[in-house]
Formats: sequence, structure tokens, C-alpha cells
Amino acid sequence: MAVFGVFCAGTAYGITRLERHEVPGLATESDGRWDYPRLALPALPSGSPRPFARGNEGEVHHADLRELLIPLPEGAEEAEEDGKAGEGGGLPPSKGGWVTVGDYTGLYEKGDRDELRQRLADDAVRHVAARGWVMPDGTRTSVHLLRFNSGAVAGDLHAEVLYGGLVPGLPLAEAPESKMDESWPPENAPENVELEVYDEPKPRGEVHTRHAYLLAGDTVALIVQSRKGTAPAVPFRQTVILQAQLLG
Repeated sequence: MAVFGVFCAGTAYGITRLERHEVPGLATESDGRWDYPRLALPALPSGSPRPFARGNEGEVHHADLRELLIPLPEGAEEAEEDGKAGEGGGLPPSKGGWVTVGDYTGLYEKGDRDELRQRLADDAVRHVAARGWVMPDGTRTSVHLLRFNSGAVAGDLHAEVLYGGLVPGLPLAEAPESKMDESWPPENAPENVELEVYDEPKPRGEVHTRHAYLLAGDTVALIVQSRKGTAPAVPFRQTVILQAQLLG
């Protein structure tokens, strides 16, 4: 069971506990949840405000972006192509770290990559951090965090490029037919985080992919989970909510 803790070193900056009954689909011990470690936010530089604190008008995350990546759940494994995530390749390293803009744009269809890369350059994306892993049942997860100079810049990219309403603004290479998952309860978005969740409708191919965008101040996140057959909903929802808690 994932437990949310409070991290007090350097600043009073903690994560609110999320009870099991508050997470959609997480009602029983045998529902397929993953076992994540205790979560705690990283310490902030001395004197730095929280991203949504009064006075932080840019909604800037001052913590190291790599330390805001969700940690690995128990049983997570390296992908065989670990570290070869660029241009639609494999997953990013499971240890987490900086990746290139090309690694991120490689998640999208080839015809959209150059334009997206130029938009990210125009918006002066500051950092891209990512982590990826494979579970014993074959479920593959990647998490990318993109940080910009302010919440306004991140919000414009999210609204004008990534979020398209009932369908994504940009289709993923591995899930071009995805649509809004309307079964996701809107009240499950943590405070200060905007969530859009997409799923592949049936009939679909051999691999089922789910993905979600998170907008939290100056940071945009993309979470992708896929598996042959059916990608289970419970660990996907769990992962999205936990990552949203870290960013919010």
C-alpha cells in the first residue's frame, strides 16, 4: 500500500494522506494495486516557496525535477532497451534522470515530432526528466516531466498543443486512436493539478495503452502505461494520482 508522508527538512512541505477509499478502484487488497514506497517531497532550497504558495506567482517548482518523479513500485524491472528512449524507442532509464527533448517527442507520431520540438524550443523548456519500468506482468510505464519558466508558459503548451478535449491534441505513436476516459471521476484530481486521462477504445491492437497529462504550475507531466492484451486500470489510476500528489 502506498503511504503518503510529510517531509519537513528545509521547509514545511508535505503530501496529504490519500485514503484507500478516495482512490477510484482501490477498494480491496486484491484489486491489483502496486506497492509503492512511502512518498515524500524533496527539500526545497532555503527560502524557496512551494509552487502554489502565495507570492509564487509563476507557480514554480524549486525542487529538483528528478526528485519529483514517482518512485519505482515493488517488483519493477529494467526494460531490455533501457536508456534508448529517443525517437520512439524504448523506455527511459528506471533510475530516473534527465532526458532530451528528442526522447520526449519520440513518444508522438513522426509527422508531429518536428513541430512539437520547435514549440518546446520556442517555449524554452528548461528541463525534461523521465523514468520508465516494466512490471512482472508485462505492464510498461513511462513518466516524463517537463518544466518551463512559469505556469503560464506550461499552461499555454498544455491548452494549445497537448490537450484536445475528447481526443488528445497530439496522438501518441503507440495509441493514435485514444479518446478521453470519461469514467475518470473529475474530483480525483488533487488540488492545483489539472488532469486529462485518455484510453484506447475497442477494438484495439495487440497492445493496450492508457495515458494521462498532468498540469501543475510550471510543470507538465505525461504518464503512459501499456500492456499486451489489457492494461489494467487500477495501477494506472494509482500511478497518475500519486504522481499528481508529488507535483501538487
